Amino acid sequence: MLRRRLREMRSRLTSDDVREAAAALAERALELPELAHARTVAAYVSVGGEPGTMPLLEALRARDVRVLLPALRTDNDLDWGAYAGPDSLVRVRHGGKMALLEPAGVRLGPEAVGRADAVLLPGLAVDARGMRLGRGGGSYDRVLARLERAGADPALVVLLYDTEVVERVPEEPHDRPVHAVVTPSGVRRFRESPPGH
Repeated sequence: MLRRRLREMRSRLTSDDVREAAAALAERALELPELAHARTVAAYVSVGGEPGTMPLLEALRARDVRVLLPALRTDNDLDWGAYAGPDSLVRVRHGGKMALLEPAGVRLGPEAVGRADAVLLPGLAVDARGMRLGRGGGSYDRVLARLERAGADPALVVLLYDTEVVERVPEEPHDRPVHAVVTPSGVRRFRESPPGH
């Protein structure tokens, strides 16, 4: 129900809305100490009405940050590849789903995300506790479980529109809170930035 309502709200956004929000989002995200000091960031390429990530990916790359992008596997898990600019992306259609832009070139394996200092997560909403409502495919739940098993503790940051920070989202027993949400108007933290940041 909530997922459907949030998707409908996104579907009403114009390409100008998405573009303007993407520029503001990049500006706010780059102010985060976790991103300012990161050497490797796992991110994603936004699709459709999602908050745009391209300005942020390009800004990170301009700072010589290594950016890892996901490639969806047939089992819905994520493999990773390095981002080398817009020309390094290929459009891939997975079954009947929307086409995704994925990194061309060498696949680094699902474990590569464990080397990221920060992980940017897609989502539909985050609540006051930092619980994230994903898109429903489970791919990022696997990523988060993999990070936990590996003892990795990157900053977990969700990129959303202002209206998608809500009072409460439904949660599953395996869900874990994120550390921060970035929207075009600012940053909301659910955990202090780690020492040294």
